Amino acid sequence: MYFDTHAHYDDGHFDDDRDALLASMPENGVDLIVNPGCELNSSKKAVALADAYPHVYAAVGFHPHDSKLMDKNSISQLRALAEHPKVVAIGEIGLDYHYDNSPRPVQNERFRQQMDLARETGLPVIIHEREATRDCLEIIRDYRDVLGVFHCFSGSVETAKTIIMQGWYLSFTGVISYKSARKSHEVIRWMPQNRLMIETDAPYLAPEPYRGKRNSSLYLHRVAEVVGEQLEMPVKEVARLTMDNGKRFFGIR
Repeated sequence: MYFDTHAHYDDGHFDDDRDALLASMPENGVDLIVNPGCELNSSKKAVALADAYPHVYAAVGFHPHDSKLMDKNSISQLRALAEHPKVVAIGEIGLDYHYDNSPRPVQNERFRQQMDLARETGLPVIIHEREATRDCLEIIRDYRDVLGVFHCFSGSVETAKTIIMQGWYLSFTGVISYKSARKSHEVIRWMPQNRLMIETDAPYLAPEPYRGKRNSSLYLHRVAEVVGEQLEMPVKEVARLTMDNGKRFFGIR
């Protein structure tokens, strides 16, 4: 029923019950999950999880926080991982100027290198962007032949229009269930429905009424419910719509 297009089951928060939790997803209505990497080790773990579970797929890449860890061998290692048949994207990649865990020039350079890899492999990209909208949009304009999604989108309608005009997608988390999410609701009501995806970003960003707890794909229904409220659409139709969009974006048949 549901497609969680972004969840980090390689994260240490799942060490105690990862296998049991992932095995239970289909019986709980979660039919597909994409697990993005954040650096080389987590990318390898994501691929291993995709190998272990038919309903799990992987993305490989260096998060902007970890872009300082990339060296001259990193792209070739990501390229090798990307050859796996269940790797469906390069990600998550992008820019984060909120924490600046990696220097901004390094973030920009590594972002472009991974966009080049996406262009080379023909895979779409999963973008993380925080307080770096102008620079991020400037970079993606140079890659109009690459398909992408801005995950955990919380920007304005104006930013959404720029992204959508490039043919890209937007994905929303449990943050849209928070009282502060009016801007996201406006974007959801405006945007073309065929560019909309949903995610958990587990173990982070649990929706209300689970806020503060460890997030998982079991809570994805709350994201779908809020989307349904904004679009005046039954939850089952939101699930079908976002499943179709996610499968099309990631090339999953």
